[in-house]
Amino acid sequence: MGNAIKHEANASEDRGALARMVMTLFDHWKLSTEEQAALLGIAANNRAALARYRKGEPIGTSRDQYERVGHLLGIHKNLRLLFPRNRDLAYRWMTTRNKAFDNLTPVEIIKEWGFAGLLMVRGYLDKARGA
Repeated sequence: MGNAIKHEANASEDRGALARMVMTLFDHWKLSTEEQAALLGIAANNRAALARYRKGEPIGTSRDQYERVGHLLGIHKNLRLLFPRNRDLAYRWMTTRNKAFDNLTPVEIIKEWGFAGLLMVRGYLDKARGA
């Protein structure tokens, strides 16, 4: 029983760390509250959840949110590897229009297509990086 409680506490701490990381990432990308909610797959008016995540409260336990956060962090990693000497470009890329996305921004693609859009952006960067 003690190990199960310890495991749950560790999992909660991990989800809290993920929440803080993704909120810091959103700050770097300079995303609006609506955009942050869209990227996490939550209602645009759910500012309370975003505020909780910003404080380090654990990200939701749904598989969808875990996978979204994983892909968002993967996008960030790809951008940092593609633009190692230009952090500003790496942070600005998500909100810059891109011919590969019919002149939409990657954030607009994710907002429009949901999880599939997130996979499109991640796949595009994986391919650009040769991963």
